[in-house]
Amino acid sequence: MGALKRDRLDRQPSDNALGKHADVQVSRDTVGAWLRGERFPQQVDPLLAVLAQIRAEADCRGLLGTPVDSVAGDTVSELLDLGRWRRAWEDEQQGRVQANKDAAYRQRAQAALEDNERRARQAALADRPRPLRYWSAQRLGVHPAIAGCTTGSGGEGFVLPRYVPRLHDAELRQRLSAATVEKARPLLVVVCGESCTGKTRTAFEALHAAVPDDFNLLFPADADGLLEVLAADAVAPRTVVWLNEAQDYLDGPKSEAVSAGLLRCLDTDGPLLMIATLWPDHDQRLTKRSAPGTEDRHRSTRALLAQAHYTRVPDSFSNVLDAVRKAARGDRSLAAAVQTGGADLTQTLAAGPDLVAHYEYPAGEYGVYGRALISAAMDAYRLGATGPLPLGFLEAAATGYLTGAERAVANPDLWFAGAFAHARTLIKQTVRPLQDVPRPSGIGALPDVARLADYLQQHGRRTRRTQCPPASFWDAAVVHLIDPTDLTNLADAAKQRLRYRHAAKLHCAAANAGNTHSLWMLARMREEAGDQQEAERLYLAAANAAHPETLMFLAEIHSEAGRNEEAERLLRQAVDAGHNSALPMLAAIREQAGDKREAERLAQQAAHSGDTIGLTLLAEMRKNAGDKREAERLAQMAVDAGDSYALTTMAVWSAEAGDQQEAERLYLAAANAGNSIGVYFLAKIWEEAGDQQRAEQLYRSAVDAGHTHLLMDLAQTRRNAGNLVEAERLAQQAADTGDGNALITLAGWCEETGDYRKAEHLYLAAANAGFGHILEKLASLRQDSPEMYKRYGLDAGGALSGPWEWPEPRSAFELGSSNSS
Repeated sequence: MGALKRDRLDRQPSDNALGKHADVQVSRDTVGAWLRGERFPQQVDPLLAVLAQIRAEADCRGLLGTPVDSVAGDTVSELLDLGRWRRAWEDEQQGRVQANKDAAYRQRAQAALEDNERRARQAALADRPRPLRYWSAQRLGVHPAIAGCTTGSGGEGFVLPRYVPRLHDAELRQRLSAATVEKARPLLVVVCGESCTGKTRTAFEALHAAVPDDFNLLFPADADGLLEVLAADAVAPRTVVWLNEAQDYLDGPKSEAVSAGLLRCLDTDGPLLMIATLWPDHDQRLTKRSAPGTEDRHRSTRALLAQAHYTRVPDSFSNVLDAVRKAARGDRSLAAAVQTGGADLTQTLAAGPDLVAHYEYPAGEYGVYGRALISAAMDAYRLGATGPLPLGFLEAAATGYLTGAERAVANPDLWFAGAFAHARTLIKQTVRPLQDVPRPSGIGALPDVARLADYLQQHGRRTRRTQCPPASFWDAAVVHLIDPTDLTNLADAAKQRLRYRHAAKLHCAAANAGNTHSLWMLARMREEAGDQQEAERLYLAAANAAHPETLMFLAEIHSEAGRNEEAERLLRQAVDAGHNSALPMLAAIREQAGDKREAERLAQQAAHSGDTIGLTLLAEMRKNAGDKREAERLAQMAVDAGDSYALTTMAVWSAEAGDQQEAERLYLAAANAGNSIGVYFLAKIWEEAGDQQRAEQLYRSAVDAGHTHLLMDLAQTRRNAGNLVEAERLAQQAADTGDGNALITLAGWCEETGDYRKAEHLYLAAANAGFGHILEKLASLRQDSPEMYKRYGLDAGGALSGPWEWPEPRSAFELGSSNSS
């Protein structure tokens, strides 16, 4: 029919005229597609109306009785017979309907087959999703409370006190509820708070208040179990992924694979919920950007947490004490906590204060020996150990935490058993200081290992931050610890405290366990000690193992010496080994060499690999080339990818262009995104403008949100304003969070005011906290001010009473070279 209209009817009526006919009412493009055989009409009546118009045109031209063409036997009248076209359309339509049914049947059959295969894979998993109400509070990791409550339990002896909602609960429940509706996007929420503040209980109560019963819940035992679940495609819509103590999944050798898998889950169909609990210090470490030129160990984890919605759990119930007292009338567990008079009820309920009392005031024949075990465990965790601690390590390390008299009276065959029993005492029938470690799968505990209670881990970080472990601790770590990451972390801690011999041994053990980072650190130590030949040998060994930090470090040395070809070779070797973090440095070298095209290509490659530094570098290149619009677009892409540091880059551009208002807006956006650099620069802008109060409010908001390192900036602001008492209080608060630089700054302030005794105490504390270089300052202070020491009651050697420890004798020279000092 299309050929007839085109060839013999001179394209009349036109497609436009046919489409506009009252009985047709379709577009001319649709009519044209019909007549070209490209589209099947969904309804027959418009088609017949088009046919009638073409037939009328053929009749006007007297063509109805003529043959259609020299091949077909039909006349034009027979071709344009409406009844014939109706029957043909109905036959075709019926065939299409049947074909669609057949396709739908095949699709359902295929889906059923795939579902059966998926179910079979899931049935073989050690960890698999189970109905939501299958999971009790105890099974999901909620801390048991002190005894006395009968209002609910998740198992024999498990006490679950009445729950008192706080301000954060309503927001969390509303967010979870909105994410459970059909076609909702997958959601990741992180419930963040200190140990024993109620993170897991908060998440558990929100789960039961906001998530429907037909959801399943997956609680993997460890990172390996979670990876198996992800590989088996077992995370389907209407599932909750429960990541209690999320650092156990997101910090370790499998962390990047886990984070990448969870990121892919966030890109699937919902509703899907991921609920994680996390300590603030773990969150800060996992989201902190690596220094330029170093291996980015948490890139995927940082990208994952950038997608999270955070719920911050406060330490206390101070805002809801009336509600707590009311609830306590019918709950003996809560009543016991209220009777302590404090607002830190969750810590009390979890027996936190009793744990500390058991540790700090040991009783019984073996009490001091049990405290030594706990002290060794505290030091291990605060200095970088992450996994279970071997009992052999605790036994060997503990001897250095005892006095000579305590060691002399101990029975060599019995002391450890008694000490371990004391450290395993069940406190208030709730929690033990040293706890069993459950097997990753199956029943029972792992043999010959223990883990320190969370609350004591945090207590150790606060109270022992200025204590340096004894030699027995480092020696025991070399002999008994096997995890290369733990060994490396402890080696770094030893080096910071000038325990070079111990650091070298620990790095050797880590290197032998396969950690190439430790090879690099050993090379640095040999270089600092003046042994260039051995340093180069170790650098070469690390480079041959394609260790990215070594390759990039050596590349930087060659680049500074003008040997760009060798620098490029090393960087490309790092890229070939899969370390795309070398791409931005490689791009920078090519840009300096004037090869802007290659530099831009490398920056684009970095950006495409997900490296937001590459995006920002590319944006800088476009800005330098005068393409401001493209530069801003690329920087915004980095921001959208979760890199709030790109906001500060854009703010700098605006400030350079004289647009202070836009710079302030961008710094504010960075600050709101949790970027402490944005907080700092914005506060400085407001300070310079004379708005001291606004700057302080910004600092305080950032500190309350977990950026405790900004306390010193706030302290300096108060000092500049003349409020010295408040400045010192804030600096002390910063020091209490473990900020060694705050100790050094405080010591300097004490020097200025003539309080040399306190200055020396603070300098010593900073040295023991890992700032060994400050000993040089302290030595200079003693040498230059001998009269001051006599005046302030110190003996001729400058000795001070107190808990401060000097580094081991000759610790700065233990590598055998005076250069190491």
